[in-house]
Formats: sequence, C-alpha cells, structure tokens
Amino acid sequence: MDFSSGDFPERETRSEALPSLPAIWVGYLLGVATMVAEYVAVSLHPELTKAPDLSKGQFAVPPLYLFLTSFVGGVYWLACIYRIHVVLARVPGWKHPISPARAVGFHFIPIYFLYWIFKWPLEIAKFVNGRLRRPLMKPVTIGIATLLALVTHLFDAGFGLILLFLPLSYVSQCIKQALAEPPAPAYNLPASSE
Repeated sequence: MDFSSGDFPERETRSEALPSLPAIWVGYLLGVATMVAEYVAVSLHPELTKAPDLSKGQFAVPPLYLFLTSFVGGVYWLACIYRIHVVLARVPGWKHPISPARAVGFHFIPIYFLYWIFKWPLEIAKFVNGRLRRPLMKPVTIGIATLLALVTHLFDAGFGLILLFLPLSYVSQCIKQALAEPPAPAYNLPASSE
C-alpha cells in the first residue's frame, strides 16, 4: 500500500459496542427444570431415594432426562462465566487479566478449582470497584457462595444449580453498574517509564 499521497485509512473513532452480559434467568429456569426432573424421577423410580448397596454392586442410575437437565445447567453456568469475561476483555481502557477460556478451563482442574472460584471474582471486583471508586463487589462472598452451591449441587442438583446462578446474578449486576459509570482518569493504564 502506498500512503505517499496522504490517503491514510481512516481509524475507527467510535467505540465498539460491548457484547451483552449473559441471561442469568435462563440458568434459574434450568435449575427449576432440574428440580422438576428430580421430582418426576423420584415419583417414577422411588428406588432412587434409597441408599445404594455397593457391596452387592447395586446402585440406582438416574434417568437420562434428569442427567441432561443438570448437565445443560452446569454447561450454561460455565458459558455465563465465559460470556462475562468476554465482556470484560472488551471494555475500553481495561486490560482484563483473565481470558474467557482460562476463566472456564481452570474450573476443570482438580483441587485448583477451589482456589479458582475465588480468583476470578477477585479480578472482576478489581474492575468493578475501581470503576465505581467504592468497594461494591465482595469477591470472597462470591467465592463462598459458589463453593456452597457446588457442594449443594452434589446432593440436590436442581437446588444447587439455582444456588450457582445467585452469585452470577450479583456479579452481572455489579458489572452493569460499573459499565454505566465513566472510567476514571488513567484507569488501569500502565505507568509510563518516564
């Protein structure tokens, strides 16, 4: 390309619109669907409520519809986390330290995920609290709520799924508030070396 004539390509001056935050209500709907599937499964197969006799190799396998609703709900939870990090990665003037793929992928590392469910909310809280210039978002609370929801999910998939989306609702609302505010001067920009 020859720019000697002074014809430079125009730079995009308007800011790119951010993608929308995930629809958390879908997660609640999947949680309710899982609770209904649990009720139907126990109604049709009462043996699911009995403790398995592993010494005889007997255990109850949940029906496919129960597994699918719970599985889809868990996948959607991870998709919401991915989407939240996509939004934060595209905020002008903010260098988000966690890529969307890392945000989701580190949930699959055994034992490390116990640290990770506290780490990613901390990085989001840095953005939210810095942008709002006040400590609105509490990352430890989000981590504890997520941990308790995951434990609950082991015993009651539907209720645990609903509990998993509660911290995400809080995170989403905090991000919406932060995005409504104009960025602070010199917000998250690297210091100059002068």
